[in-house]
Amino acid sequence: MALALAAVLSACAVGPAYERPTTALPAAWKEAPTAQGWLPAAPADALDRGEWWKLFGDAKLDELAQRVQVSNQNIAAAVANYAQAQALVREQRAALFPSVSLGGGATRSGARNTTPSNSFNASLGADWAPDVWGRLRLAVTGAQASAQASEADLAAARLSALGDLATNYFSLREADAELKLLAETIEGYERSYEITRNRYNAAIAAQTDVLQAQTLLVNTRADRVALQRTRDALEHAIAVLTGAAPAEFSLPAADWTPTVPGIPLAVPSTLLQRRPDIAAAERDVASANAQIGIARSAYYPNLSLSASVGSTASRVGDLFGASNTLWSLGLSVAQTVFDAGAISARVDAATATRDAAVARYRQTALTAFQNVEDQLTAGSRLAQQDGLRREASEAADRTEQQLLNRYRQGQVSYTDVVTAQASALSARRTLIQLQVSRQNAAVTLIQALGGGWQAGWDGEGASAPAPSASAPRTSP
Repeated sequence: MALALAAVLSACAVGPAYERPTTALPAAWKEAPTAQGWLPAAPADALDRGEWWKLFGDAKLDELAQRVQVSNQNIAAAVANYAQAQALVREQRAALFPSVSLGGGATRSGARNTTPSNSFNASLGADWAPDVWGRLRLAVTGAQASAQASEADLAAARLSALGDLATNYFSLREADAELKLLAETIEGYERSYEITRNRYNAAIAAQTDVLQAQTLLVNTRADRVALQRTRDALEHAIAVLTGAAPAEFSLPAADWTPTVPGIPLAVPSTLLQRRPDIAAAERDVASANAQIGIARSAYYPNLSLSASVGSTASRVGDLFGASNTLWSLGLSVAQTVFDAGAISARVDAATATRDAAVARYRQTALTAFQNVEDQLTAGSRLAQQDGLRREASEAADRTEQQLLNRYRQGQVSYTDVVTAQASALSARRTLIQLQVSRQNAAVTLIQALGGGWQAGWDGEGASAPAPSASAPRTSP
C-alpha cells in the first residue's frame, strides 16, 4: 500500500516549468549590410566549430593550435571542472534509488566467575525516500544544467586559448616583419651616415649633418632592441599557452603572410546558440529555475520507506535459522508545521536568484551583439585604412629617395632628408601594424561569433567563405 501511494504521488511536481528567457533580437547586423546574400551559418551550439585558425593559412599556427588543445592548463582545468559536474549529476541521480546496507558483528562477553558467551548478528537494510514532489528530479535537472554550463565553459576556454594563441602568434610575426624592416633600414641609415661623414671630411657638409645622421641611426637601433623585447614577451606568452616553460620553447623568425579571411556571418538569432558564454548563461538560468522547485518542495511532507531483515544467534551456525530471523517494514512522514516563514524566504531567494540569472543571460547576449558589431566595424574600417596607408607609405618612400638624391647634389639640407627618412620608416611600420590589426580583428570576430562554422554542416547548410575586404562581394 505504501509503495502504491508513493508511486501515485511521485507523479506530482512542485517546480515551475522552465521557459528559455527571451531577449530582443535585431533582424540583421547594423555594421554588415553588405553581408546580406551570404548563406547564414545554421544554429546549434553543440556542433563542432571546426578548425577556424586554418583559414589563415599558416602551418606553424596550425601546429601550435594542436599543442594548445592538448597541453594548455586552462583548458585542462575546464576539462576537470566538466568531469566534476558530470560526477555531480550521477550523484544526484543516485538519490532517486533506494540505498541498501549490509551489516554484521560478533561479540564475546562475560563476568567474573561466569562462562563467557558469544553473540553473532547479521542484517540487511534498505532505505528509500520516494521523490513524491519531484525534489530529487529537480536536483538532477539542476545538476544536468550545471554540467551543460560547465561544458559550455570548456568550449569557451578552448575558444579563448586558441584566440589568444592566434593573436599572440600574429603579433609575433608582425614583430618579425618589423625587425626585418628595421634591419634593412639600419643598413640604409649606416650608408647615409657614411656619406655625410665623407662629405663633412671633404668640407662639403656641416658637422650637424653628421650628428643628425648619427642620431637617426642610433635611435633606430634602439627601436629595434625595444621591438626585440616585445617579440621575446610574445614568444614567452605562446610558450605558456602551449603548456611549456618559456625556457623550453623557441619560435624562430619566419616570413609572414598577413592573410585576412572572409568570414560568413550567422544571423543575430543564431548567436544565442553558438556562443559558449551565452549557452552557459542560459543553462545557469535553467539550474536556478530548478532550485525554485526544490525550495517549494519543503512545503510538503517528506516520506521515507525502510525495510530490514536480520538475525542474532550465539553460534554462527544458527545465525541464519528461520527462528532467529527478525524483519521490519516502516513508513515515516515528516511535515514542518511552523518555521516563521523560513521556507517562504528560501523560495523567494531562489526566485530572485533565477531572475538575476535571467538578467545576466540577457546582458551576456547584449554584450555578444556589441562584440560582433564592434569587430564588424573594426574589420571594415581597417580594410579602408589599408589602402590609404599603403598609398601613404609609397609616397613617403618616393619622397625619401628624392630628397636623398637632392641632398647628394647639394640642393637641400640634411634636416629635410632626416625628416623624410623618419616619415618613410614610420609609414612602413604603420602599414605592417595595420596588417596585423586586420588579422587580429578577424580572430576577435570569430570569437565573437562563437567560433568557426565549417564542421557539421551538409552541402546545403554550409556557409561559403566570404571574399577578402579588398575584393568585391557577390552572392554565392
